[in-house]
Amino acid sequence: MLRFLYLIVRNIFIIPGVIKRMRQLIADENSTEEEKYKYLQYLVGLMQKTGHIKTLVYGEENLPAEGGYVMYPNHQGKYDAYSIAAVHKKPCTVVIDKEKSNFIFVKEIIDMIKGKRLDKTDVRQGFRIMSEVAEEVKAGRRYIVFPEGGYAEGKTNTLEEFKAGCFKMSVNSKTPIVPVVLIDSYKVMNSSKRGSVTTQVHFLPPIPYEEYQSHKTKEIAEMVKARIQAKLDEVANGLPV
Repeated sequence: MLRFLYLIVRNIFIIPGVIKRMRQLIADENSTEEEKYKYLQYLVGLMQKTGHIKTLVYGEENLPAEGGYVMYPNHQGKYDAYSIAAVHKKPCTVVIDKEKSNFIFVKEIIDMIKGKRLDKTDVRQGFRIMSEVAEEVKAGRRYIVFPEGGYAEGKTNTLEEFKAGCFKMSVNSKTPIVPVVLIDSYKVMNSSKRGSVTTQVHFLPPIPYEEYQSHKTKEIAEMVKARIQAKLDEVANGLPV
């Protein structure tokens, strides 16, 4: 939380201009997805510079070269989606808890990248969102979906239960599943750590539809969780990344 407040203070004078620019991009029907995503990456870069944050990326070669896919990362804190956007070169977007998406600045970012707001209290809306995401991924978009659903304060490099339902988005779109491992992401905005911080993003080999099509979503959730846990264990044990 201290670093989050520090970032606000350091950028207090430019925030109004940033919000104005995002709203312009949202309103401009001629602005492209690439243009909006490039501006998001600029904002993340500014966040990293002023917050003394460094994000290392591994496994970029694993990302599918063509077509849409869903990335399923572990969830540690407020910086998670930004860390992926910082290193994922092609435009991507996110499914976010509706309750957390309506704060100023976050609201503009979600609108700008056309993310999906998930109302966890509305089952029917949840099914509609999953259907919309599946259709968009099938058409070539790339999404970030957090299978743990959320994170608890004090979360570290540990995993909670993966919710099987979110994997319906991949099953219905018949597109690759990309497991993503975030390491030390919680240190950015969800800890009292001072000074510079380095986080890691690992893109693991994708799981093609042909490999998971015969499995139930609960089995797919366990498969993805196991692969993420294996990478967390490798890094924790000092093995080559």
